[in-house]
Amino acid sequence: MPLNLSVPSIGCDSCIVTITKAIQAVDASAIIVGDAVTKTINITGQLPEEKIRQLIELAGHKVA
Repeated sequence: MPLNLSVPSIGCDSCIVTITKAIQAVDASAIIVGDAVTKTINITGQLPEEKIRQLIELAGHKVA
């Protein structure tokens, strides 16, 4: 099920890469599409939303 999250701390594409690596380290099959302009991350994978939020925060970003 796709999950769309607002991550206001995204400043550039490097932030998206960092978030992608953090999520894919736990769910290698996850598909992550980020947009630095709208500061959003779209995730399709097996992890529950709470776990994804935790991983994003561990990567140094806050989820709105």
